[in-house]
Amino acid sequence: MSYKTDFLVIGSGIAGLSFALKAAEKGRVTLISKVDIEESNTKYAQGGVASVMYEPDSIEKHVEDTLKAGHGYCNEEVVRVVVSEGPARIRELVEMGVDFDRRQDGQFDLAREGGHTEHRVLHHKDNTGEAIESVLVKNAQAHPNIEIFENHFAIDILTQHHAGELVNRSRRDIDCYGAYVFDSSSGEVKTIVAKVTVMATGGIGNLYQTTTNPVIATGDGVAMVYRAKGLIENMEFIQFHPTSLYNPNERPSFLITEALRGFGGVLRDWSGREFMDKYHPMGSLAPRDIVARAIDNEMKVRGDDHVFLDCTHLDAEKLRSHFPNITRKCLDLGIDITSDRIPVIPAAHYMCGGIKVDLNGESSIRRLYALGEVSSTGLHGANRLASNSLIEALVFAERAFLHSSARLSSLQHMEGLPEWDFEGTSHPEELVLVTQNYKEVQAIMSNYVGIVRSDLRLNRALKRLVIIFNETEDLYRKSTLSRRLCELRNLINAGYLVIKMANDRHQSLGLHYNIDYPPETSSEF
Repeated sequence: MSYKTDFLVIGSGIAGLSFALKAAEKGRVTLISKVDIEESNTKYAQGGVASVMYEPDSIEKHVEDTLKAGHGYCNEEVVRVVVSEGPARIRELVEMGVDFDRRQDGQFDLAREGGHTEHRVLHHKDNTGEAIESVLVKNAQAHPNIEIFENHFAIDILTQHHAGELVNRSRRDIDCYGAYVFDSSSGEVKTIVAKVTVMATGGIGNLYQTTTNPVIATGDGVAMVYRAKGLIENMEFIQFHPTSLYNPNERPSFLITEALRGFGGVLRDWSGREFMDKYHPMGSLAPRDIVARAIDNEMKVRGDDHVFLDCTHLDAEKLRSHFPNITRKCLDLGIDITSDRIPVIPAAHYMCGGIKVDLNGESSIRRLYALGEVSSTGLHGANRLASNSLIEALVFAERAFLHSSARLSSLQHMEGLPEWDFEGTSHPEELVLVTQNYKEVQAIMSNYVGIVRSDLRLNRALKRLVIIFNETEDLYRKSTLSRRLCELRNLINAGYLVIKMANDRHQSLGLHYNIDYPPETSSEF
């Protein structure tokens, strides 16, 4: 079944929805979500959105904090664009109905998180992402120019390859014409042909056994673009959030927002000793890569399963008021955060690399834009500054909208693209093959390509992943489509890129810490 639209948006987080709402004023938008429209990484973002709002904060301070957190590997032009344009995007959210917390004088109640030298994080209690997502979803559902397909999964993007041309990675004239989209409910594959396609599929957290990401974060966008011969970069920089709630029976891991440390929470070991001061002068508010490695080191040295976040010295009433969801979640497990220390452990959280894009959000494949976590804009460098991700998504959604809508009238739908070919496939007899390979990929990445790496671990991971890749590709060729099989295939692609780019970087930098290439200074721990 062939279907035509002006803008095809793949993903329903803050990036995809922001773009869709703007693009809908210029043309017809088709937005697909592989599950329920509200299920995205955005929904689980607790902390907030970083933006310069009041003095003594300034654009220069936010720029400097971002560059420092990114270990000087950021694109400074991109940093300045995002930081400078951020406040205007915040005002748009407020006008749309997002209710950020305010002080009694009416000004925004700004929080401070790790790596920030000023209070600049706008928030709604401790469920900021959910508050933003619900407003964007409500507006998208009400817009007459936006058609939403839930439980639809993008399999591959359409390029000249599907029209019979030879496409390779050295070409810079590849065009995107839309995507093959799988309807999970009916089993049908739609050929959605678009003038402009936007990839906003989020991250790759489920490459790892412990992650704060929802189960849908399986590297779909990165894998699709890589298979289409688009440029991918910086995949070695996987950010582990230092503090997820230690609860081995729960997946995804419940995030304990960094704002809790900004509020005064302190990291302690099992003996009650505060340990972060020996790793960084900012202590528990050091940048995330430093804190995650420090916790990992403390756990390994002491043989502990987790460390603790201590908030028992803080004002109990204010603590409950500012962090109601964390309070409620911990109470369900018998933990009163006003009197008990919270057990925490690092968890895979954010992908700082991804699909390489320019200042307009356009990828190396023409007519294909990538927004949000799936993209690599140059903002984060080797380590993302806390709460910079949501503002990046908003800024680049605006820039991609302006660029793509200005050229819309000159673009045509590609004709003659083939429908999806089911020939020669049948239902796999043993779905355990998919489940087992999924678990093996997660074990390989967690054990060999986690917070701390080595050349030996990376090479061992690659050898094992190649075996699983060959098994899965053989199964994919023979089997009818299923979301789970496609996700496994995408995770393997994403894992390969993480390992390859980690192997290619012969240094420790930010989130990529290789014991065979120790950092030159102790501040780079």
